[in-house]
Amino acid sequence: MTASCRHIVFRGRVQGVGFRYTASRIAALHGVSGWVRNQSDGTVELVAAGSRSTLERFLDDLQQAMQGYITATDESPCPEHAVPETFEIRR
Repeated sequence: MTASCRHIVFRGRVQGVGFRYTASRIAALHGVSGWVRNQSDGTVELVAAGSRSTLERFLDDLQQAMQGYITATDESPCPEHAVPETFEIRR
């Protein structure tokens, strides 16, 4: 199992629609660690860590659950600071 980390910013109508809670629920189902938070510009930022295959399934399920709300995603390298051992919703 190869560890991997993804940092993604979701754009669209992604705030006020349960995005963070949906991400947290799906992360728990897949055993993904990391965090999700709303940004002041209306986007949602997510950092997720796990095996590559687990992350792909997690992100596929999240995209499917929120498909009517996401219009674009921007991916960048994961932040250098530690990823939590569980998945948390940050304020």
